[in-house]
Amino acid sequence: MAETLNISSSSDLQPLETSEKIPLVLLHGWGLNSAVWQPLIESLPDDFTQFFNVVTLDLPGFGVNVSVDITPYSLANICQSITNTITKPAIYVGWSLGGLVATEMALRFPEKVLALITVASTPRFIEEKVQVEENIQVIWPGIKANVLAAFHQQLQVNIEKTIDGFLKIQAMGSPHIRQDIKKISQLVFQQKMASQATLDQSLTLLESSDYRHTLQNVTQPFLRLYGHADSLVPKIVIEKVNELAPKSDVYIFKQASHAPFISHADDFKEILIQWLMVNLKNKAI
Repeated sequence: MAETLNISSSSDLQPLETSEKIPLVLLHGWGLNSAVWQPLIESLPDDFTQFFNVVTLDLPGFGVNVSVDITPYSLANICQSITNTITKPAIYVGWSLGGLVATEMALRFPEKVLALITVASTPRFIEEKVQVEENIQVIWPGIKANVLAAFHQQLQVNIEKTIDGFLKIQAMGSPHIRQDIKKISQLVFQQKMASQATLDQSLTLLESSDYRHTLQNVTQPFLRLYGHADSLVPKIVIEKVNELAPKSDVYIFKQASHAPFISHADDFKEILIQWLMVNLKNKAI
C-alpha cells in the first residue's frame, strides 16, 4: 500500500479530519512544488476560507515529500498515496501534470472527489500525427515528442538548468514573461529539488498518459481553465476536449500562458471563487 504524504500547508488550524470545511486540494505541475500556489492562497478572502480549507500537497518525490519514493511511479500509485493522506471527500485542483493526477483521482476514487478543476492541462499532452497520403496531419495538438525527449536528455546533465528551461517554455506567450519566470522560480526553489529519477519518471507520465477515452466518465462538477497563449496546451485543443467532456465548464484567460494563476492572479482568483461558491458552497458539512 502506498504511504501517506506530508501536507505542505492548510488554511485551517483544525486537523483535516475534524474540520467542517470542504478540503480544496491544490496539486502542482511537473518539476515544481506546491509553493507555486502561495500567492493565490494568500490572496483568498476570509468569506471564502470560512467554507473551504485550502490544502497544498506536494506530489511524491517533490517539495516536502521529496524523500517519498513510490514504485512504480504511476498515476495510480500517486493517487493511492493522496487518498491515504486526504481521507475525506475533497475538491481537487490540478495544474498541468497535476491535472492528470486530479483527473485520475476523479475517475479512480469518485467518492473522494467532490469536484475536479484542471488548470492548463489536457487529457493528452503529446502531439499526435498521422500520414495522410503525402502529407503529415496533426490529429491531436500538444507538445512535440522531441521537446520532451530533449528534457529527458538534459536531466542527465543539469537538473536546475532543465527546470529553468521548462519554466521559460511555460511562460512563452505571457505579456510579462520575465516577471512570471522570476516569480515562479523564487517560489519553487525555496524547496529542495526533486531527484533526477523522480523528474525523469514524472516526465514520462506527461508523455504516456491518455485520458481522451475516459474523460467522459467524470461525473463530478468539472471546471477546465486555460491560457489563450499557452504553448504547452495549445488553444486549438480546447474545442477537442469540449467534445470529450461536454458537461464541463470552461474558462480561457486572454493573453495568459501556462500559469494563469501567476500571470493573471486576480482574474484567476475571481473565476475560481465564483465557480466554487456557486457549485460547492452548500456541500460544507
